Amino acid sequence: MKFTRVDDGSATVLSIEGVLDALTVPEIRPAIDDLVMARPASVTVDLSGLRLIDSSGVGLIVSLYKRCKEHGGTVRLTGIASQPLAIFKLLRLDRVFGIQHP
Repeated sequence: MKFTRVDDGSATVLSIEGVLDALTVPEIRPAIDDLVMARPASVTVDLSGLRLIDSSGVGLIVSLYKRCKEHGGTVRLTGIASQPLAIFKLLRLDRVFGIQHP
């Protein structure tokens, strides 16, 4: 799993690539905590490079969403496809995040 964070004023883009699961979530959790502490107005999570996600990864993204929302921020997901999209649709989180899909 690889991730990058780019801040642009009050907006942040977090890109996650590879696999986001129980083994890799602990690697990214400190970065998520730092991101939430910065209180950006807008967070875009780019999942175009994400191949696989499990319940731990979904939990991390939902936690980011809830924590940012507490401070008046927004979180949106982009580039989600394949297995991650199927998981978000199965959990009906595509409605929560407003994920556009075919």
